[in-house]
Amino acid sequence: MNQMLAGPESHLKREIGRIGVATIAMNGVIGSGIFALPAVAIEQAGAFSPWLFLLCGILILTVALTLARNASFFETTGGPIVYTTAAFGRFIGFQTGLLIYVSRVAAIAASANLLVSYAVPLWSPLASGTPRTIAVVSYIVIATVLNAVGVRAGMAVLYLISILKLFPLLLLVLVGVPEIEWATIAGAKIAASETVGSTMLVLMYAFIGFEFSLINAGETRDARSAIPRTLVKTVLAVAIVYALIQLVAVSIGPDLGNSETPLVELAQRLMGPAGALLLSVGVVFSIGGGSLTSLLTAPRLTYALSRDGTLPGWFGAVNERTHVPVNSILFCGALSIALAVSQQFIWLATLSTIIRLLTYALCIAALPVIERKLPTEAGQFRIPGGLVIPGIALVLTVWLLTHSTLQSVLITGAVVAVGSIVFGFCTNWKRDTVGTASAD
Repeated sequence: MNQMLAGPESHLKREIGRIGVATIAMNGVIGSGIFALPAVAIEQAGAFSPWLFLLCGILILTVALTLARNASFFETTGGPIVYTTAAFGRFIGFQTGLLIYVSRVAAIAASANLLVSYAVPLWSPLASGTPRTIAVVSYIVIATVLNAVGVRAGMAVLYLISILKLFPLLLLVLVGVPEIEWATIAGAKIAASETVGSTMLVLMYAFIGFEFSLINAGETRDARSAIPRTLVKTVLAVAIVYALIQLVAVSIGPDLGNSETPLVELAQRLMGPAGALLLSVGVVFSIGGGSLTSLLTAPRLTYALSRDGTLPGWFGAVNERTHVPVNSILFCGALSIALAVSQQFIWLATLSTIIRLLTYALCIAALPVIERKLPTEAGQFRIPGGLVIPGIALVLTVWLLTHSTLQSVLITGAVVAVGSIVFGFCTNWKRDTVGTASAD
């Protein structure tokens, strides 16, 4: 039997409960995207943009339901790696893990850049040069150390950040909902199909990241029950909040299409300078929470790949005192720093989105195979309609991927090519057999 399907890892402490699962999923989704993308949506689709947010919400919910069903079969660290390995073998599982890892590191680097950019008005030297580099590096180092100390320390900070990032957004919705121009939005001119596809591809950056909560299954209590149901509820709640935010944005700020800080300007119009300041603080904690979550989960991917023999054993080392994969955490921090100081936000965000959609498609395609191979249990999470919703999720995800740029395709291909070399070196291309596996 493949080691990764052998069941819970006894050397990892299960310190994450249902609230922790929801917190990780929520912080994975709510990051920098929602604070910038409403303006992009308004510029490209105008009053029709709330409908695009709704479509993105439907798409991400179908994907979340599918991955939640996958998660109900396993209690092992790795999430998507576990699902695709069980279905297609170690090579595809390795490539899935590597792609998600690259997208996560790119997102960490993007968040660090954006966080420092928001601080430029407070101290102009942060715009470029050595001060900016020092600030970016310092932020990633602090987040890395917090996660290296242990899961409990990382989660404690994450809980606090979650409160500080959610309050401004929920207040904006509460104050703005009475101002929504329902008639204008209901009668909005439908955007062209090409505009719908290209805009949704950009907007998806605000929705991806919920799969973070799947990766830490080996450190989650009652993972097969806690993760699926909590994940779906969290994604649904976030999608509703996003749709309401865009409804308010179109109603109050139809001229915000060129704004770099649309929600801050929206808060200014609704609540005055105090509201703008509150949203600015929310931006800082939102970006911080997203990248802290990435640094909590991404190292578990290299840990899982090492555990399965497709990365060197060094990545699988677990600290005896803190029970965390400390080497993987430190490597993730170092790689994030390298990307953050060499690339800018847009490039990193685009790379993260395209790669994540590809891994979603792989995980969706894995579900029918997993259901044939593994037995179901009483009370296990099920999707209404069987494979109908996963089928819809796969079609929509592939459709969005067809709107990718050539540059994104080439970068993804390069990651796969390098990954193939690493896989071959670590495994000597041993025959990949996936027999009847058990989730326990």
